[in-house]
Amino acid sequence: MDKLLAKTLFGLEDVLAGELQDMGAKNISKGRRSVSFHGDKEMLYRANYSLRTALSVLKPLYSFRIERAKDLYQKSMEFPWEDIMGLGQTFSVVPVVNSSIFNHTAYPALVLKDAIADRFRMKSNRRPSVELKEPDMVFNCHISEKDVTISIDSTITPLFKRGYRVYQSEAPLNEVLAAGIIMKSGWDMQLPLLDPMCGSGTLAIEAALMARNIPPGQFRRFFGFMNWPDYDPALFKKVRRDAVLKKKSLQTPVYCKDISSQNIRLCRINIKNAGLEDDIQTEVADFRESDSKEKPYMIIMNPPYGERLDVKNIESLYSDIGERLKHGYPGSTAWIISSNKEALKNIGLKPSRKITLYNGKLEIKLAKYELYSGSKKGR
Repeated sequence: MDKLLAKTLFGLEDVLAGELQDMGAKNISKGRRSVSFHGDKEMLYRANYSLRTALSVLKPLYSFRIERAKDLYQKSMEFPWEDIMGLGQTFSVVPVVNSSIFNHTAYPALVLKDAIADRFRMKSNRRPSVELKEPDMVFNCHISEKDVTISIDSTITPLFKRGYRVYQSEAPLNEVLAAGIIMKSGWDMQLPLLDPMCGSGTLAIEAALMARNIPPGQFRRFFGFMNWPDYDPALFKKVRRDAVLKKKSLQTPVYCKDISSQNIRLCRINIKNAGLEDDIQTEVADFRESDSKEKPYMIIMNPPYGERLDVKNIESLYSDIGERLKHGYPGSTAWIISSNKEALKNIGLKPSRKITLYNGKLEIKLAKYELYSGSKKGR
């Protein structure tokens, strides 16, 4: 059993820990934007292939303490890097530094690169090459004051890059964030799910994948661990085969709507790439003119924030959204994602819950609205 670390977005640590628990991981512990756990090689493969809210999975290799900057080079030279990678393989270093020992956060990465290369030269008179764009190996150098942990990235290409989204709208939602929002919403996969401002369809696609238990990794052709010397293709084939056996059919409709015909066209392409044409219903529609009093929905929507998309009368748009939710969807539950706190006030409904998340560098609020017939007080 190895100690492993799954990286995630701020605010999604709890749902990632839940995924790992369901997966059978041991010694799960939540950190900041990360969850540590223990697992064997099969667990490492499964975590990369099936986790929906992880960005990457790291395997710690070497931990030590330093007193001075030069200690980083000396200690790193002691590790047998030749057991981890071959001379013909390229590598890069990602630094995560919070230490008063170093004046520049990028400097430790240069030191570690030199130490790895010099270790090879000492052993074989040759140095491996550093490659920034498409390296064979990626090492993470985490320094917290005097504590150093060097890990190897088993993912390399971030897990939010699922592979199904060929086209995207102007302000796309990160796939990991979309999956996390759906989990945070508490959707039981029994109520129909509606995204009335779907953009390129990420929320609806992630919801349908979740409901059908389709692993997000099935669209990817590469994971970092495939370049490791101990990579076991037969074991990874077993992981993929086990995941296929757990797939199921969709029990309730997923609706994907948008006022833009261009967005719906791109959305349909992404849905087809994900193999979900029979599971997600798409429609060009203006949410402000919609009405569905026959049955309750789980509504999750990501309206424009007025940040990356220039929307005139943003307050009026949010006011219209609130009016339509109140009068057109009694009995439903709505979650609205937005970084525009002032615009959210124009919804005109009191949220029963607010969750802070991040969409890229934007701090966003995930606000929950329980929609009743008449007033809540009267109910």
